[in-house]
Amino acid sequence: MNTSDQAPGPSSPVPSGVTGATTETHIAIPAPVRAGTRAPVSGRALAGLSLAALGVVYGDIGTSPLYALKECFSGTHSIPLTRDNVLGVLSLIFWSLNFVVSFKYLLMVMRADNRGEGGILALLALVRPKDAGGKRARWILVSLGLFGAALLYGDGVITPAISVLGAVEGLSIATPFFETKVWWITVIILIGVFAFQKRGTERVGRIFGPIMIVWFSCIAILGLRGIIQNPSVLYAASPLYALRFFENDGLQGFLVLGSVVLVVTGGEALYADMGHFGKRPIRLAWFSMVLPALVLNYFGQGALLIENPSLKSNPFYALVPGWALYPMVIIATLAAVVASQALISGAFSLTRQAVQLGYCPRVTIRHTSYTEAGQIYIPEVNAALMVACVGLVAGFRTAGNLAAAYGIAVTGTMTITTILFYVVARELWGWNRFKIGALAALFLIVDLAFLGANVVKITDGGWFPIVVAIGIYTLMTTWKRGRELLSWIMEEISLPIEFFLNDIAKRLATRVPGTAVFMTSNAGGAPPVLLHHVKHNKVLHERVILMSVRSEEIPAVPEMERMEMVDLGQGFFAVTARYGFMETPDVPAALRSLHSKGLGFRTMETTFYLGRETLILNEKSKPRDSSEEPGRWLPRWRRRLFVVMARNAQSATAFFQLPPNRVVEMGAQIQF
Repeated sequence: MNTSDQAPGPSSPVPSGVTGATTETHIAIPAPVRAGTRAPVSGRALAGLSLAALGVVYGDIGTSPLYALKECFSGTHSIPLTRDNVLGVLSLIFWSLNFVVSFKYLLMVMRADNRGEGGILALLALVRPKDAGGKRARWILVSLGLFGAALLYGDGVITPAISVLGAVEGLSIATPFFETKVWWITVIILIGVFAFQKRGTERVGRIFGPIMIVWFSCIAILGLRGIIQNPSVLYAASPLYALRFFENDGLQGFLVLGSVVLVVTGGEALYADMGHFGKRPIRLAWFSMVLPALVLNYFGQGALLIENPSLKSNPFYALVPGWALYPMVIIATLAAVVASQALISGAFSLTRQAVQLGYCPRVTIRHTSYTEAGQIYIPEVNAALMVACVGLVAGFRTAGNLAAAYGIAVTGTMTITTILFYVVARELWGWNRFKIGALAALFLIVDLAFLGANVVKITDGGWFPIVVAIGIYTLMTTWKRGRELLSWIMEEISLPIEFFLNDIAKRLATRVPGTAVFMTSNAGGAPPVLLHHVKHNKVLHERVILMSVRSEEIPAVPEMERMEMVDLGQGFFAVTARYGFMETPDVPAALRSLHSKGLGFRTMETTFYLGRETLILNEKSKPRDSSEEPGRWLPRWRRRLFVVMARNAQSATAFFQLPPNRVVEMGAQIQF
């Protein structure tokens, strides 16, 4: 799959001479091997990674006690606060944490790693239907995966807003003075969080883990304080209370699942961050600290509500002694900032994956760490998230109002992950159809129950993540289809490289010292920018490199497989650089790796030629003739959208990290 976004402009073809064979020498450029998966760790290294995972992975799910239980008894579809209902809800929370997070994600889904990387796009890249209807099946699965990824953007917008709002609302418990000021204090904090992104997470990454240790320790202690008041709340660990709850409350009990799901909102983040820390550290952090702390706090809140139902408006802060309220608000706010940081960084990573897989235009990717490749900053995404978060806070004002918008994104992504996991386990791993089918059915029963309970909240705010997901899905699929259509157009106007070389041998003898690198998305043809150059300048460098950048459906390409070179003769070389979807292309660095095979490369003696196409909208809305493939056209509105996206994409010079003072761009107009 070639996803280079460099599409050269067209020119009048150079008259071709007699065809003839060219001498080709394929050379694979070896380099030190880089493992595709993380090596097993133990001892201090395992403890260090577990601490880091605590600070990054568990920020989202770790701050759920601020609002989750409260929504069950005072939210949009709340239930009466009785002892039986409290025990029933606590039982649902206990088993949701253990089934969805512990069993589904940590023990099962995390097995589906793409060379150590996780997340819905990494899972999507593993999908390979084998049956005769594979193309149609793959299209359906790809569409599901892309929509799940789009839903994660909605999650990335809501999580910072609801987490910080839930933390700051503690101020209104301390004094009525802050009741009308909570939302704008939240806005100030969020603006500060997004403004800090350009500095990167490296500077604060070391304190994320300790902050979350303090947070989980505090909520565990607070939970114990509540449980001591009413130890009978521990009976809720029995699943019988959950079953009895549904039996007694019927439809109302089912709808409360829309609030219960808030306790597992970080499940997808566990999977997405697997590549940063590995499976063992994430699992160790969960079972040793996160799960016990969450269970203790939820049970402590439940015990408090049984003793004093009037505290249902904010049971989390009701657990806090008066003297510790302000310190706890500060700790909760810091934990919410950590949760926000994790989702924002996840949106950056997801965007880079989408760019490399060809579903997003080029964006500005800035690396904020010299040691960690995954720490990146994307200004365009950061600005969009900030505007959306601030708008959400200003529009919804309270964490309770935002909770209605939260569940749809989470449950939709959970359901899609289950479907993709089934396909990978069945087609890639060869698991027994009935066994994996039974397991996937069990997962889907839970996922669809949560999703169904959230559907009724669409009018209360659940529409927001759906609108965001539809918008992003439309942009991603439009860009992918538009690039394919543009690639077909460029192939039609390109010249086979064999014809070009034969013509050069007969008609063009003038060669000048130096190296010319022509970026091309079609390795089998002479790029139009090369044809333009020859037509207008009547000269060629003594060494010409036709450079293609390919993106593979794996997280990282081993260095020994990175480069491929073909000697075309007459001083021409076809070079292909391959990158994974978690990597950022660096063309000068890739060319420097060719030194060992005799293709010396000096940046200051090299000129990079890029084609910059100006897309002219074709007014036709249907294929040119009945024989044309129906896939080779787009509706007018989608072509117009693609043109707008193309005009606002980052320049190829910056994206491929080319030296600006060594780049020559040649433009052309293309009917699109």
